Amino acid sequence: MTPELANIAFIVWRESVEALLVVGILSAWIRQQRDAGPARAWLWSGVAAGLVLSVVLGFGLAAFGEALPEEAQLGYQAAALLAAAALIVQMVVWMRRKGRTLKRNMESALGAAAGRSQWWGLFALALFAVAREGSETAIFLYGTLLAGTSAPLAERIGAAGVGLLMAGGTYALLQAGGRILSWRVFFRVSEIVLLMLAGSLVLTAANHLADLGLLPDTHGLASRAWDSSAFLSDGGTWGGMLSALTGYRARPELREVLLYAAYWVVVLWLLFSARAPADRDQALPS
Repeated sequence: MTPELANIAFIVWRESVEALLVVGILSAWIRQQRDAGPARAWLWSGVAAGLVLSVVLGFGLAAFGEALPEEAQLGYQAAALLAAAALIVQMVVWMRRKGRTLKRNMESALGAAAGRSQWWGLFALALFAVAREGSETAIFLYGTLLAGTSAPLAERIGAAGVGLLMAGGTYALLQAGGRILSWRVFFRVSEIVLLMLAGSLVLTAANHLADLGLLPDTHGLASRAWDSSAFLSDGGTWGGMLSALTGYRARPELREVLLYAAYWVVVLWLLFSARAPADRDQALPS
């Protein structure tokens, strides 16, 4: 599997597990109710509606990009890449801040809706959760594809299918409460990989902006910072995988190095300011 296809599988895997987490919380709450039949119908209706919205968004992004004039497509692609990177960072920070109280807040909202016999609340929660993860997945995948992949459509769909299968297996393993992989470990490791991927998207967007003449090339900013191609070329198998995942460049420009450093300064500041949940495992469905 090429680095680009691996990124597709990883994104689908990570986002699908997060969506399954929310659906698991809702499903666990429903099992505690007396009249569970109608509640399940509202739940899965919301899930289906969220999936439809996600698919519509994915096709809309691609169709809009294709409809633009050729000279405008580079700017649109740069904006899509930056939007995908920003969403990744926002999602990680949001989970850091809200993960501890996620289950409690959702159950409180569900209890209020059930008390008023308004299952629309359950439908809306399921719709929002799936649409949020699905729309993020669509934007992430679009950004990843723009970052460069020549794989046929069938292979990309296959990679997404691998991600879904991995998500199902991971969720089952996490739900089983095994010692091998906990929710805390899963989120921490996947957050690091996602943030590195976002950094790679930022660099690709910067290259597009430079091609449009929107990034300065004065004061030596366009000069080569170093050349490590003799040790690890970003055009080889391992270097290409590292490049797709982290943004590694064997011969980076000085502005790329500065931009990448600035990205991590901002990310680390956001993570430091976010309250890290100490009891994420207690916030997840058992």
